[in-house]
Amino acid sequence: MAEGRFQVRRRAGVRLWLSAAWLILLVIVALFAPYIAPKDPLEQDLFSGRLPPFWVHGADASFVLGTDSLGRDVLSRIIFGTRIALGVAVVSASVTCIIGAALGLLAGFYRGWVDVLVSRFIDIWMAFPPVLFSILLIAVIGPGLFSIILAIVVIDWTRFARVIRAEAMAQGAMDYVASARVAGRGRFGILLREILPNVLPIIVVLLTLEMGIAVIVEAILSFVNLSISTDDPTWGGMISEGRTSIHQAWWVLVFPLITLFLTVLSFSQLGEGLKDRFDPVLR
Repeated sequence: MAEGRFQVRRRAGVRLWLSAAWLILLVIVALFAPYIAPKDPLEQDLFSGRLPPFWVHGADASFVLGTDSLGRDVLSRIIFGTRIALGVAVVSASVTCIIGAALGLLAGFYRGWVDVLVSRFIDIWMAFPPVLFSILLIAVIGPGLFSIILAIVVIDWTRFARVIRAEAMAQGAMDYVASARVAGRGRFGILLREILPNVLPIIVVLLTLEMGIAVIVEAILSFVNLSISTDDPTWGGMISEGRTSIHQAWWVLVFPLITLFLTVLSFSQLGEGLKDRFDPVLR
């Protein structure tokens, strides 16, 4: 039994560190993109269109991962696209977490009419199809990073609210909460000093998972041209462009797709690794 738990923790540790390493690399790339990128991501050279990666015959060594149909450097566009992907992920997931977790904590701890009101609001909100709702929202207010972030927040706050509400209810029934009440602490003080620290690990896990979801949503909206300008480098936009020229320039599609896959997988595995690390049974 103990050996099985050790194996689980070992796998979780490897998964956690590999995912964290990839995400830290992306953060560094995003912060220092102007210094790391070999080319201007918007610079066009029609005479250098669809050059293959450096290891393929006929390549130009200055374009490491090749060029797209307009002669723009694929590597540079992926690097600058990292800024947009991580920016949307961090901002939207953080705002979503704050709103959803706050409502979930209030509903789960105070219960009564607060719980009824929040729960009914969640049920009504979840009745709308999320993808169609996000597309409709962006179509109304117009494309742009603010629209994408707003769409993610509007759609996904219910995910945090439902999970945190259930966990707050479970923690509220614990003996340490009853002891705090006997000691004369106020309800809001108990919520902040007793319930919140015990719910925080789950919030962190949900936050990392939400970041991965936000990256996917941004890529999908970029794919259908509902994100920022089509000239600006986004992973979804590059995938959309590469899809139309897959037979002539496969690298335009493959490299941003691999980057997107590894990023979403890393956020997911980071969340799973943190969940295993925080699991009281495994600890």
